[in-house]
Amino acid sequence: MAEIVWKDRKRIIFGLPWTFTVYTLTNEKLLVKTGFLNIHEEEVRLYRIMDLTLKRSLWQRMFGLGTVHCCAADKTTPEFDIKNIKNSNDVKEILSDLIEKQRENKRVSNRELMGDDFDGEFDDNSH
Repeated sequence: MAEIVWKDRKRIIFGLPWTFTVYTLTNEKLLVKTGFLNIHEEEVRLYRIMDLTLKRSLWQRMFGLGTVHCCAADKTTPEFDIKNIKNSNDVKEILSDLIEKQRENKRVSNRELMGDDFDGEFDDNSH
């Protein structure tokens, strides 16, 4: 089993973790588990995450929370949020470092992730 690097719950009123959303970050993937009776678990491989943005509203800053918005090269989950978490800036930095390590390990670049959806000026068949 992969090593858990970070784990937290989505937080609500006064920054308390009274929700059924759990975020788990390992060296290779991010898991988002939601629900109580009906459980849904979303898995995103880190090397597929293209961009991270930290969002912190006034309410979130008051309670030491933040949201990390992720854009991924994943057809089922192209964008998702890690909502209302503590130490959001630290989590974003850890996530960013792990993403780069996974891309290096898998020898994946941003251009490769774009695949057929990329309409740029480069043509892979021209070499």
